[in-house]
Amino acid sequence: MVEARGVHKSYAGVEVLKGVDLTVVRGEVTCLIGPSGSGKSTLLRCINHLEKHDAGELRVDGDLVGYELRGAKLYERNDKQICAERAQIGMVFQRFNLFQHLTVLDNITIGQVKVKGVDPERARLKARELLARVGLDAKERHYPSQISGGQQQRVAIARALAMDPKLMLFDEPTSALDPELVGEVLDVMRDLAASGMTMIVVTHEMGFAREVANTVYFLDGGVIEESGAPADVLGAPKSERLRGFLSKVL
Repeated sequence: MVEARGVHKSYAGVEVLKGVDLTVVRGEVTCLIGPSGSGKSTLLRCINHLEKHDAGELRVDGDLVGYELRGAKLYERNDKQICAERAQIGMVFQRFNLFQHLTVLDNITIGQVKVKGVDPERARLKARELLARVGLDAKERHYPSQISGGQQQRVAIARALAMDPKLMLFDEPTSALDPELVGEVLDVMRDLAASGMTMIVVTHEMGFAREVANTVYFLDGGVIEESGAPADVLGAPKSERLRGFLSKVL
């Protein structure tokens, strides 16, 4: 589903990604772990072209992200093409990013109607089905400020799913939550993984990574230090850097 080959990204002359190679298999869960500033979130944002990578090749479902090849040259896609591309990739952020002036139900329907042109009644029906799936069918008339952080994050997941994505990206989805609310969001993500959704998750929840991930990548300083099955990366780390990181977070 996702292939990154030699991906580089810099901000103001500071190289954040230094030639990242990564493969995400369709239907599997990939977790990205590592210290703050290691490039995890930047890589995630490059995958849906919220950030433009500077060099290397990045493909989702076989298609180049943000660019197309004409002859031997790469050309950036126009805004309309990029929006259509991005609509197929669900993104869940740390801070929920819900529209505060819209109800829970309207937060989930607006993308379907505005981006995909879905009939509003059909969009509302789908939104209600997704709210039931994430256990929030009783909250459809509430505004984001009237529900907990964990509930807001579950709404954000439902909103992303409403677009029928082929890939879901999670950028530390529990880091802004109080500890007692983390479990309810991880439960929804476990259910999503069990359904066969392809997921890339930036996380500090090592228990979730060990339980749900098919592959774990450890990033440090813009490079992938180690990768493999959770039992290997988390249970038998090879590098001193990864051992030091795990000793702090476990």
